[in-house]
Amino acid sequence: MGWTWRYETRDGAQLDEAALAAPSFPTQSDAESWVGEAFTELLAQGVDQVSLLEDGRVVYGPMSLHPGP
Repeated sequence: MGWTWRYETRDGAQLDEAALAAPSFPTQSDAESWVGEAFTELLAQGVDQVSLLEDGRVVYGPMSLHPGP
């Protein structure tokens, strides 16, 4: 399974990863680099925050994709 992102709305409701074509990554670094590049596209698709998972276990998150104050 590897490293994946769980997509959520602001209120924590989980979005359908399959519908958003959620990729899997071999390393945490690859996953973090990808979300850094793809966050604007994710926001446009209705994703407000993400959580990083390793083999289905939450490593950290939720982390907002919206710009800071």
